[in-house]
This record gives sequence, structure tokens and C-alpha cells, in this order.
Amino acid sequence: MAARILIVEDEEPLTLLLRYNLEAEGYAVDAAGRGDDADLRLKESPPDLAIVDWMLPGLSGIELIRRLRARTETQQLPVIMLTARGEEGERVRGLATGADDYIVKPFSVPELLARIRALLRRTKPERVAAVLTAGDIELNREKKRVARGGRDVPLGPTEFRLLEFLMENPGRVFSREQLLDRVWGRDVYIDERTVDVHVGRLRKALNRGQRSDPIRTVRGAGYALNDRYGAAEA
Repeated sequence: MAARILIVEDEEPLTLLLRYNLEAEGYAVDAAGRGDDADLRLKESPPDLAIVDWMLPGLSGIELIRRLRARTETQQLPVIMLTARGEEGERVRGLATGADDYIVKPFSVPELLARIRALLRRTKPERVAAVLTAGDIELNREKKRVARGGRDVPLGPTEFRLLEFLMENPGRVFSREQLLDRVWGRDVYIDERTVDVHVGRLRKALNRGQRSDPIRTVRGAGYALNDRYGAAEA
């Protein structure tokens, strides 16, 4: 599953430039042109990384970062501040407030992409690793293949993305609504029961001839990849 990046920038041409280059690198990109709008989106569904301008309508980038660091859900969210304010004191203030990196406009797109990759490798290694493993399950992102116990597990594209997302977040329970948002996308309007259908297909494929089910159902809450899976069988 591609890492999700939120661009918080009120200059539309720059937002388009960033979106084009980030999507070309394989990232899933969302954008907000106001600081207060971004604050709401970050509360609802935190991305894997945020790129934040300093001067924004509604809420400044500095205040937005301050709020992110005050909330448990976004305390560790990687943030790059991208701004025209390049004085040393402003850089210090931006980093002291909680930005992980600080880039001054005008900037080099390849350098920005390199810094994003470096930050994700450090803070979200599961988002950039070519291979994910959980117990005897191995998911290869580059080859789009899944194996369990050395046996290939044929999966459809949706089941592959669903397993990939659960393996990125072992032990965490996601509601059907959250899975629809993160696996199908927020612009897709389908019934939440569709999630049950695809989880059922994924289970059937993974568990063929196996003793244990790596996917845990939490009644009234949702689904999770059992974080004790593999350890319990060792």
C-alpha cells in the first residue's frame, strides 16, 4: 500500500507540482489549501507524512504542527515544513515547534523526494519495505505476490491491498469504515458490508490447509492482523 502524503499548501500551482511528482513516485496524495481544513483531515485520518507551508489561511503551519504534536494520534507524524521563510531564527522555530525537516522555497524537487524517502525509512519503515512478513506470511510488494509457509497464495488486487494494510499495522483494530477509507479510498462509495466479503475471501485464501487464522475479528469493532500470530505457534 502506497504511503499517504498530505500537502498543506495554499499556492495551487505548487500543490499541483508536488502532487504530480509525488504520485509519479508512487505515493497516494491528498491536499488541503487551509490550515484549519488540514487540521480536521488530520484528526479524521492521519497520513504517513505531511508537507506543511508556514503561511496558510485559517491556521498557520506553525500552529498546525503545534496541534499535531499535542495529540497522541499525530504526535509521531513525520512533518516537513516547506516555506519561503528561510532566516535561521525561523528555521530554528519551525524545527523547535515539531517539524522533522525544514525546506526553503524555491527548492529542488529531487532533494525534497530524497528527504521524504529518508524520513519515511526512518519513521515508517513498513511503508517503504519491499517485503512484509508476519509469522509464516510473506508479502512482496514489488512482485505483487503473497506466500504462506512457502506456498503461493493467489489474491485479487483488493485482497492484496487489504492484507498489505493489515500487515503494516499488526495488532491494531480497524473498523469497516476505516478500512474502506484506507484500502478503497475516500472517494469510493460502497457498502461497509463489502469489507466483510473481502475479508472472507482473504481468510479463505490464507487459511487453505492451515491451522490458524491470522486475521482477528473484534465484534462490534472491526478487524486486525493478530499481532501474536506466528509467536503463538513458535
